[in-house]
Amino acid sequence: MSTNDTEQVPDYPFRSPEPLEPPPQWAELRERCPMAPVRLPSGDQAMLLTRYRDVRGVLSDRRFSRQLGTDRAARIGSDGSETIFENADSASLTENHERWRGRLHKSFTAKRVNAMQPRVEQMTEQLVDEMIQQPPPADLLAMVGFPLPVWVICDLLGVPDVDRDKLAHWSNSMLSMTQYSREQMQAAQAEFDEYMQAHVAAKRAEPGEDLLSELIIAVDEGQALTERELLTIGQGILVAGHETTSNMIGKMMAMLLGERSRWELLLADPSLVRTAVEEVLRFDTNSGFGLPRFITEDVELEGHTIPGGTTVICSMAAANRDAASFEAAETMDLRRSPNPHLTFGAGPYACVGQALARTELQTVLRVLLRRLPTLALAVPAEQLELREGLLIGGFERVPVRW
Repeated sequence: MSTNDTEQVPDYPFRSPEPLEPPPQWAELRERCPMAPVRLPSGDQAMLLTRYRDVRGVLSDRRFSRQLGTDRAARIGSDGSETIFENADSASLTENHERWRGRLHKSFTAKRVNAMQPRVEQMTEQLVDEMIQQPPPADLLAMVGFPLPVWVICDLLGVPDVDRDKLAHWSNSMLSMTQYSREQMQAAQAEFDEYMQAHVAAKRAEPGEDLLSELIIAVDEGQALTERELLTIGQGILVAGHETTSNMIGKMMAMLLGERSRWELLLADPSLVRTAVEEVLRFDTNSGFGLPRFITEDVELEGHTIPGGTTVICSMAAANRDAASFEAAETMDLRRSPNPHLTFGAGPYACVGQALARTELQTVLRVLLRRLPTLALAVPAEQLELREGLLIGGFERVPVRW
């Protein structure tokens, strides 16, 4: 996307006026310019989509490619850094996603995830026990939000509980937009490769009933998955399986505790946990960058022509506030059902781990409601500090008392 007057092109991602409030540009663009040019941290331009039907249409349309590594696609990261969307290994996987996503879908079936629920609950109980052994306030994100998804995804993959500080560094480098330099990202990737190679070797020597062992067997039996792709999938699951859920736990509790009536409603009626989690996912204002797509040919979308060579950014969070698709879209309704939000994407590339993420979020909420009914934010919601410079959104800390 290009324009002669770059001064009128807004910088993206937008900044929120308050930690739990949406950027005002979402509503303005949905109303006035739902396909709007924006300037990325790299300085390149892309087209931002903010309406529900547009975002859903693009995410479900195979003509919109995830191949962001092409020279014609917009660069995202600053200082020439290569985000995960432009990574060559990720692009190779994306190009042939049909042959590995099917295997992952089998590993994340509702039956398998349901079987994990008691273990997830046990882990959550243990983390809450550890948190309340110390006097409040405590950082809910550090004590529960981060370690739980790390434990769960390590358990699923079949790798030991990883050093959390190292995993946080590797994850942040993979998800960096402006936080790390290209050299720092490459160094972190090399460390992450070494870690994953060691665990692949260990699993080859002694396979178990876990996802990493299943992927290794597929490679060793020649099922069209290379060793490099195996490492990339393993790393991607480890990062995506903990990072987004960890941040979402923190954001969920901030939203529910930030307005006390929401927490009181759930205390009065815990049967609302499932719909409350879905509404939290829809109402999230800090989901991050969105999903970029690239098109190589002119495409008609809702009466508009998007020219070939355009990089499109799908803002699922903005689309989830579209009044044309959600009644009282700007109101958080913990009873909302149905709730066809786009937080996990749509179409052939929808998140394969969404059932697991829902299980973790619902379990955390149920345990906290039961164990800590007096739970409250230890600081005003407007003082929560947003994470900056990464492709996904969240808070640095979520201080709580009880």
